[in-house]
Amino acid sequence: MAGAVALAPGLIHHPGCLDAGARADLARELATALALAPPVTPRMPRTGRPFSVRMTNCGPLGWVSDEAGYRYQPHHPETGAPWPAIPPTALAAWAALSGYEAPPEACLVNLYAPGARMGLHQDRDERDLAAPVLSLSLGAPALFRYGGLRRGDPTRSVRLRPGDAVVIGGAARLIFHGIDRILAPESDLPGLLEAGRPDPPEALLPGILPPGGRCNLTLRRVNPPRGGAPA
Repeated sequence: MAGAVALAPGLIHHPGCLDAGARADLARELATALALAPPVTPRMPRTGRPFSVRMTNCGPLGWVSDEAGYRYQPHHPETGAPWPAIPPTALAAWAALSGYEAPPEACLVNLYAPGARMGLHQDRDERDLAAPVLSLSLGAPALFRYGGLRRGDPTRSVRLRPGDAVVIGGAARLIFHGIDRILAPESDLPGLLEAGRPDPPEALLPGILPPGGRCNLTLRRVNPPRGGAPA
């Protein structure tokens, strides 16, 4: 695993954080969770315009978007069932990388088809802005774009590969960021051989992750820990 790279103060890239074995574990855990919480196509507030990315959630709370607005809620918007538990592999990554005292309350799962993207946005629907956001990548690589605290600030981009993690915290907690495009899949033969697997770990998500698609998990703390104060 390569060393951590500070893209900006508080914005830390951890290339190869999840090796092929950890990615296989996470894919298996996600397949179980997504069977309980099927992905949906969220819609923009007011306009009802559909996102190009399908989404679902794990954890006590889940982030949803529809004509009524952005919000966190404890149940799936279509089935009404509680969200499944956050995958253990994702929780282990949070414990290792977040540097935060409390566990995440939400794990948003974004599923990108090859042509999907995510425009520049801020993650600001949480009451606890002292906690970072942790991003984990599976599937095809993607071009991650990040800027500053204002939408018009200059931006840069970095390639995120399967197994990469990004911590968005501190001075970078409210930066604008997004996914410009999904890139062509890359070979991971050495890692697969090391893990004793003949196929990519993401192949464990059949019918969920399309060929050439990408899965991204963002772990978030929504509320301050008990006794703490909102940021």
